Amino acid sequence: MKVLSLGWGVQSFTLAAMVALGELEPIDAAIHADTTHERQGTYEFSAKMTPWLEERGVKVVTVQDKNPRPRGGKVFIPAMTAGQSNQNINLRESFGQLRRQCTQRWKIAPMRRWLQANRNGEPVEQWLGISLDEFQRMKDSDVKYITHRWPLIEKRMTRQDCIKWLQAHNLEVPPKSSCVFCPYHNMAGWQDVKRNGSDWQKAVEVDNAIRKARPPYDLFVHPARIPLEDVDLRTPQEKGQLELWANWNDECSGICGV
Repeated sequence: MKVLSLGWGVQSFTLAAMVALGELEPIDAAIHADTTHERQGTYEFSAKMTPWLEERGVKVVTVQDKNPRPRGGKVFIPAMTAGQSNQNINLRESFGQLRRQCTQRWKIAPMRRWLQANRNGEPVEQWLGISLDEFQRMKDSDVKYITHRWPLIEKRMTRQDCIKWLQAHNLEVPPKSSCVFCPYHNMAGWQDVKRNGSDWQKAVEVDNAIRKARPPYDLFVHPARIPLEDVDLRTPQEKGQLELWANWNDECSGICGV
């Protein structure tokens, strides 16, 4: 059984389109693990291109976790922690980060439930949209019935090569795929979220909702450890400063890729 992990970003959509246009062999399904927290642009692109893929023989399957909510007592996202100044807690411990559980809970587990229900005991070859410039994300499967494959690595294609391929085939380039409140956004990512009013509103709502979920620490989605709506998202250049390296301004390492 051959399946593609379809995140609806540039790389995974390129693989799906290659299958649709006959540049890669057929697959049994392109599986999208919907966190329900993707950017509006991703959902619009998915709605537009799902019929295009299925008309060309690519079956698109969407799966979800039963309770994909990043709020209340259970916080699955790697939120930043910060202690209040009036609390008698260790300062070093107060500025930490929760363990990341969202990828496993919202992406990997729902996808594997679908695979177990549909593979009829067959082994699974799972295609992952990791490009040559992200080779460090390549990891073998941690279950025996799944073998990972990276067709873009085989083709020596980078993310930019994928964009060029899509443009050469007169296909729309999808927006970057990620949860709107992902703590691993870089500066450009947060700015992009803020440009879309509904995405920004949801990110702010989640940030506020998780604040008191893990006492004695407060939780934040932004590494500045202040409410998201108060974060200054201007670049150093926009503030008239030289740009200095900061972890929260770094590129996401792609740890959410499945």
